[in-house]
Amino acid sequence: MSSEAVILKNSEPLKFNILYVILFLAVLQLFIALFTNGFLMSADEAMWHYIGRNWFRNGLVPYSAGGVDNKSPLIFATFGLSDKLFGINYWFPRLLGTICQSVGIYYVYKIATNIANKQAGLLATLFYGLSVLWHCADGKYVSYTETYEIMFIIIAFYVLLSATNIKVFFLSGVLSGFALGFRQSAGFGIVPMFIVSLRKGWLQCLNYCLGLLAGISFLVLLCWLAGIDVHKMFYYILADNYGPGSTTDHSLLWRLEQFFNMFLYSELVLFYPLVLGYIFINRKVDWLTIWLVFEFLGICVVGNYARVHLKDMLPPISLISAFTVSHLINVYHLPTKPVLAIVFLCFFPRLLEPLVNLKKLLSGKTATSEQYCHQPYTQPEEETCKKLGQWVKANTPVNEKILVAGYGAQVQIYTERQSPSVFFNATQQTEADKKVLFKEIALNKPGMILIPLFPEYTKYVDTGVRQYLANLVAKEYDARECLYNYTIYKLKQNGK
Repeated sequence: MSSEAVILKNSEPLKFNILYVILFLAVLQLFIALFTNGFLMSADEAMWHYIGRNWFRNGLVPYSAGGVDNKSPLIFATFGLSDKLFGINYWFPRLLGTICQSVGIYYVYKIATNIANKQAGLLATLFYGLSVLWHCADGKYVSYTETYEIMFIIIAFYVLLSATNIKVFFLSGVLSGFALGFRQSAGFGIVPMFIVSLRKGWLQCLNYCLGLLAGISFLVLLCWLAGIDVHKMFYYILADNYGPGSTTDHSLLWRLEQFFNMFLYSELVLFYPLVLGYIFINRKVDWLTIWLVFEFLGICVVGNYARVHLKDMLPPISLISAFTVSHLINVYHLPTKPVLAIVFLCFFPRLLEPLVNLKKLLSGKTATSEQYCHQPYTQPEEETCKKLGQWVKANTPVNEKILVAGYGAQVQIYTERQSPSVFFNATQQTEADKKVLFKEIALNKPGMILIPLFPEYTKYVDTGVRQYLANLVAKEYDARECLYNYTIYKLKQNGK
């Protein structure tokens, strides 16, 4: 394995066990991941768990009767397996994600060690292993698709860079295909690997591309065998993400604000001097620079600027920073251990949220219904969503359909009841999706509808959806009670 960067071998060998370092980072990740969100699933995790539960428990396949979201069926399968093994829980997907992330950290270490030395490897491990826990990268959400995508991209890069024969390029392509199977933005990490393979020779590039095609084809075949409508899958993963009402439908001003928050007002700025140092030392565009640039472009092209998307940039920027610091240590004969200590302290994540939640757990403090259903109406805390879902479960029969208006997936999953529509959460609000939503509700009216009173419902949910539900409950439902700032409507019996 070789790099075009200027890297000097370290004359002072470090004595450490990298597995202990990664184990420490994994324990830190678990502390951050498990002591957040009121000890329950996030909104996205609840959506994927709901679809996965429908799939694995009820035989309702995704992108059809089982529910719709713009994610890969692989993530639904992960949460479906979690539900099958342990019921409704939030810890197993985060534990699995932590294991996969730790594998990625190990291969970042392997890349840096093979290119330079163990000193650079340890630095890369610290840079990547700590930054992936940052708040600006949504470090608590280790169970998201980015974790699996990035793990496969990192391993694919390692395999590609260390390839000694043409067949290994095929394996790198297959791994890249798996990354793309988890998240389509992996394409921005695949382009640099295509360039690297092309520089090595056209046969190497051809084998890489064949492996990529084989990996994608294998996953598509698995989806088809599982009964998933492949056409619908690609529609909701790709086409439905663009246009009015889609998840990428944002104003230019909103995008600029999110851009500045992500790249200028976050911990990411700690990397910038080291990246500039790498460019000054290297004085040429190499594969690492290309990788970083394409990941940056990927975030901008998607345009949501969700904090978790920042994780795509962290492997290349961590390797770049490690090589820069390693070079400075060797050229200027800096003491290695104090430099490592400075890196550790500067890049260590903030632990305020998990510590606050740990305090809540130890004190037994929980939200009560007296805090709600009076003005000003506030959005319930996440642990309250679980309470509301459990209340619905206790007050409805098993086969009754439940509709939670707006972004109510966290409530919906804890009801353990099905929604009357595949659009059980307001993430899709295109005109085509709204027509399906209205049709399915009309054909299969839910026994209970929960409509929020807090202003976020009006702010983020489409006007047409809100008006349709308001007209429906006015004609065919009775308002029974208010609970946790949701009005609970029950379907009238016998027209009364």
